[in-house]
Amino acid sequence: MKVLVTGGAGFIGSAYVRALLAGVYPGTEGIQVTVLDKLTYAGNRANLPEHAPGMEFVHGNVLDQTLLRELLPGHDAVVHFAAESHVDRSLDGPAEFFRTNVSGTQSLLEACLRADVGRVVHVSTDEVYGSIDEGSWTEESPLLPNSPYAASKAGADLAARAYWRTFGLDVSITRCSNNYGPYQHPEKLIPLFVTNLLEGRQVPLYGAGRNIREWLHVDDHCRAVHLVLTRGRAGEVYNVGGGDERTNLAITERLLELCGAGRGMIRRVADRQGHDLRYALDDTKIRTELGYAPRVGFDDGLGRTVSWYRDNPDWWKAAKYPGEHS
Repeated sequence: MKVLVTGGAGFIGSAYVRALLAGVYPGTEGIQVTVLDKLTYAGNRANLPEHAPGMEFVHGNVLDQTLLRELLPGHDAVVHFAAESHVDRSLDGPAEFFRTNVSGTQSLLEACLRADVGRVVHVSTDEVYGSIDEGSWTEESPLLPNSPYAASKAGADLAARAYWRTFGLDVSITRCSNNYGPYQHPEKLIPLFVTNLLEGRQVPLYGAGRNIREWLHVDDHCRAVHLVLTRGRAGEVYNVGGGDERTNLAITERLLELCGAGRGMIRRVADRQGHDLRYALDDTKIRTELGYAPRVGFDDGLGRTVSWYRDNPDWWKAAKYPGEHS
C-alpha cells in the first residue's frame, strides 16, 4: 500500500506518519508513505524520522497542481491533514486560511480524481459546528462556524462532499475534538502554557477560562483516522471525540500542578473575538461502525505530554523562537 499524507510534518500528520512507519496499525507492514508538506512555521521536518525506509519527503504545496499531478499517480490512498489551523492567526489573516484550507483542499481533491486515487480521508475539526451550550453534535448537526478558521474548514468539508456526490470520489471526512500530545507547536494552549511555565513565565488565560473543550490524545485521533481510511464509508462524516470535557481554567490549574507552579502564574487576558464557549462531539457512529474508542486517559496523556516538553527543550525552543534558534 502506498499512502500520500499531506501536512505530514505537522503535529497530527507527523504522529500519523510515525505510527504508519512503526507498524502500529494492523496491515501496515511494508507500507510506503509519501509526505507532502509546505513546511510553514507549523510544519517541522524534525517531527519525522531523518532516514526512514518506506518514507519519501516532498517539500510542496497542495495548491500546486503540476506537482500533485506528477506525485499522485501510483498512490492507493491520500490522508489530508494539511491546513492552517490556529484560530488566533485566522483572525489576523483570514485570506491565507481560505486559500490553504478551501482552495488547497479542492486542488487536492481534483488531483486525486484525475490520478484515480482509490481512497481519500479529509481530516477536519469539531469547530465547523460552532458552539453548543448543552448536549453534543452528531454528524448530522448543521455547520455553523464562528471563526475564519472554522469557516474555512467547513468550506473544505463541503468541497469533499461535493467531490464524492458529483464525481464519485471515495472520500470520507473526520471531525475531531481538541488534540494534545508531543510535537505540538507551542502556539496552542497546552504546549504554550507548558513551555511558558518551564521558562518561569506566566500563562495567558482568556477571560474567566470558562470555555469548555473536549480533549483527545493525538495517538487516539490518528488511530481513528486510520480506521476511517481502511473501513470507513465513502461520503460519510465521522466524529472523533475524546470524551473528556474540561474548562480552560481546569486545564490551566492542572498544568500548574504538573509544572510545580502556583496560581500567581496565571495572567488574565481579554477574551478572543467570537470565542466559542463549548464544543462537544457525539462519536457514537465511529464507535459502533468501526469499533473506535480512545485508549489514552486524559490525566495520563497530559502528564506524559508535559514530560515530553520538559525532556525536549531544543525542539520547542526552536519552534517557539525560530529567529533565535535557526
